[in-house]
Amino acid sequence: MTLYSKNIFETIHMIEKEKLDIRTITMGISLLDCIDSDGAKARLKIYDKITKLAANLVKVGDEIETEYGIPIINKRIAVTPISLVASASKEDHYGEYARTLDEAAKQVGVNFIGGFSAMVQKGFTKGDRVLIESIPQVLNETERVCSSVNVATSQAGINMDAVKLMGKIIKDTAYLTRDRDSLGCAKLVVFANAVEDNPFMAGAFQGIGEPEVVINVGVSGPGVVKKALEKVKGQPLHVVAENIKKTAFKITRAGQLVGNEVSRRLKVPFGILDLSLAPTPEIGDSVARILEEIGLEVCGTHGTTAALALLNDAVKKGGIMASSSVGGLSGAFIPVSEDEGMINAVKCGALTFDKLEAMTSVCSVGLDMIAVPGDTKESTIAAIIADEAAIGVINHKTTAVRIIPVYGKKVGERAEFGGLLGYAPIMPVHEFSSEEFISRGGRIPAPIHSFKN
Repeated sequence: MTLYSKNIFETIHMIEKEKLDIRTITMGISLLDCIDSDGAKARLKIYDKITKLAANLVKVGDEIETEYGIPIINKRIAVTPISLVASASKEDHYGEYARTLDEAAKQVGVNFIGGFSAMVQKGFTKGDRVLIESIPQVLNETERVCSSVNVATSQAGINMDAVKLMGKIIKDTAYLTRDRDSLGCAKLVVFANAVEDNPFMAGAFQGIGEPEVVINVGVSGPGVVKKALEKVKGQPLHVVAENIKKTAFKITRAGQLVGNEVSRRLKVPFGILDLSLAPTPEIGDSVARILEEIGLEVCGTHGTTAALALLNDAVKKGGIMASSSVGGLSGAFIPVSEDEGMINAVKCGALTFDKLEAMTSVCSVGLDMIAVPGDTKESTIAAIIADEAAIGVINHKTTAVRIIPVYGKKVGERAEFGGLLGYAPIMPVHEFSSEEFISRGGRIPAPIHSFKN
């Protein structure tokens, strides 16, 4: 058998037996030319532009999936942060903009559209405040719209007024979607150092430095990495790292193939390939199980952060060798509700909130899809966001919080989100107050090492 044939059969095996997939092809669309002082005219331009540019996105994705046999799980759209687009209209609520996005997403058949977003790391514009105040109602009344707010960067520090406000917004969203286990919060991310080319929801948006239209691809293969590690049981950790690198290289090549083909057929530039090990609730598709394969009895025990650091770094190194277009976040996600192994680790008491926070210092994003009691205080949620933002700001990395205070539920119960969002045990948070700290507001200045000019 030639090396080429061997690689083909190896890829087929990864798809059929090890759950390799293209998690998303996301079309980024700039809406800057849709800005208009007349909100109705702006929304008409937005709808027309999205439905024209993305008209064949789902069709092409389905064709490639059939022809190449590589599952493409999601087709999505990311747009320019709506706070920038809508502010010219001087409207006092952006619900109509969100409904336009929702209708456009339904028309072209994508499952999510991201970009109901604001960038407030150093302060608010009027449009930013209107958008943020609109979030709870928008996430309650729309089906496919996702929202994100960037509250910190390593260059600007942390906007603690925005952090405090987001504690309230998350609680309000949880209440309005209380009949669905506060599902609205699963479509809302609070970022530090948000990237402009992330294809994954709920945090995707089209940055102002991005092209008019672009295709970004997100690849996922936790099951593939775990299977590869089963072949090096008991061997030293540098061998483990090398094995992960080689596996990440193969996964990335599959993603590169799909990205190039989607780009060619849609006549849209190929932007980046995000090689992130994004798990699902299915058995055999878990990041936690990779860490356990490395040698941990249960994810969350001592050594978990070190094992995750090894995994994240090796994935990035392997991906960068395979493609000059690696971008987005690229590494390993640790969403609790979306990872069968993480859920199990929480249930048995091995994985705590504090350990998850420690793990976020070395993984792709942060505290992701974590369900907490519905009576958790706004100030506590804001303090959790502040802690995570601090990790991102000090370490010059993207961090985020997607936390769900499940209305009416307590520790020991569970929240059901369905589909790829899975389910989550309600995790305890600290009982002691952060109220005085959060109520101070203001700004935590940028760290000294941010000044590099």
